[in-house]
Parts: sequence; C-alpha cells; structure tokens
Amino acid sequence: MTFTPFLSGCDLIEAFLAPKADLWARWEAHDETARESIDHSAWAVFLRSYLMPDARGINRLVYGKVSERDRVALREYLGRLGTVPISRYSRAEQLAFWVNFYNALTVNLILSHYPVESILDIRISPGLLGYGPWDKHIVEVEGESLSLNDIEHRILRPIWRDARIHYVVNCAAVGCPNLPARPLTARTAEAMLDAGARAYINQFRGAILENGKLSVSKIYNWFSEDFGTKDREIIRHLMRYAQPSLAERLSGTKKISGYHYDWALNGAVGN
Repeated sequence: MTFTPFLSGCDLIEAFLAPKADLWARWEAHDETARESIDHSAWAVFLRSYLMPDARGINRLVYGKVSERDRVALREYLGRLGTVPISRYSRAEQLAFWVNFYNALTVNLILSHYPVESILDIRISPGLLGYGPWDKHIVEVEGESLSLNDIEHRILRPIWRDARIHYVVNCAAVGCPNLPARPLTARTAEAMLDAGARAYINQFRGAILENGKLSVSKIYNWFSEDFGTKDREIIRHLMRYAQPSLAERLSGTKKISGYHYDWALNGAVGN
C-alpha cells in the first residue's frame, strides 16, 4: 500500500482521469411491475470455486487456477447477460444485473490477459488519454456497445446515486473494496451494499487512523462527488459505517492527512 501525505502529481492525474457520474439516459427505462429475476447462479459457482479471503480480509481470486472449462462457463454467463432485455426489469433487479455484470466482466478481462501484476497493465482503452482497460467497449446490451466505465459511471452511479455502489464494484486491485463473495440479487443488494461499506471502512484499505492522523483510500478523492467534497463530509460518511471504536476516534478528527491505494492485482499470492 502506498501512503501519501498529500496528492502527488501521479495522484492528481488519477483524480483527473477518474470519470464523473454522467447519466446515459437511455438506461433509465425500467418496469416496476416486472416480477422476473435474472439467473446469476453461474457467477455464484465461479466465486465459490475461485474466491478466497486472505489473512488480512482481502478477497483474493485464484486466477492462475481457473480451469478452461470454468473460463468457458464464465464467458457463457457473460454472453447470456448480454442478451437480457434489461430495460424491462425492475430497478432492484437492474442494480444486481449491472453490478454482477461489471464484476464478472472485470474477472474475465484479467483472465484474458493473465498473468499481469496489475489491471493497469491492460492498456486497451482507446485514445491519447487511454488509461487501463476501462474505456474499451467490451460488451453489447440491447444493441449498445458498453465499456466498464459506461456501466459504472454512466449507469450505476448516476441512476442509483448511492455512494455504496463503490463498495460492491471491484476493479481487481488490492486497494479496491472486495469483490463480493456472492452475486448481488434484488433481495440481498441492500444488505450487501451496507456490508461492503462496513468491511472496507473498518479495514486498513478504507481508513487508517494513527497518531491522530487520518489516511483514507484514494477512492474518496477520486469520487468526491459521491462521498463529499470536504474532509468533514467524507469523515461523516466513514463514521456512518465505522465500528464504535473507530467512529469514536473519527469523531475527534477534523481533516484528512493523506491518501493511500494499492493497484496490485487481487490475485492469490504465489499463484
């Protein structure tokens, strides 16, 4: 993990490149009378087979041990999601769909380029300012070509306007909130959003408070429009999900002294 007492030049570039929430209105369509659910059982099987927490609570994916059969099964699952007429589903079902789709696409992307030390090594985004893989169109839904950034920043963030979204979408980095160990569903999403927030904030990846100085994940800077543009707003957000001991310490903290993030791949160590 890298700790910086201020935003360095590299940090400022990362903050500049972090997309703003920019609604793609075409995806606002939904049907609250719909009762159909989307099958994510294939994703559940994959996660049970290859995701494991390490001693520090980081969910590691054993990329190097994924069998060819399971790679095919993952691609088939993604192919099925691409055929779903998602605009005809309820909002709750849509949320689970987009989160699971994003996470499974990211895992498939890593597997397609493995071995890599970081997702940043997958430089397939188009354009002079291309950064990592997030801007490349890699899937089609309802006739629209989509990138990972489209899903996160043009659909999930602007439609749901819920900062907890950041705690359930995973970019395959150690510093990112954990890849959820099971798929989101319309029924479990609310509890999983809260659980993701608590897990991240109460662990070193989210917040470190030592000697009266608070260091937080860079996600709180990159996406300040979601968490708060002022230190006190971010601290208030942290306190909402902090365990009592951390919340008490945060209550006496007035500013953020530094930022940290680890872009290393969330793969199993030694695999």
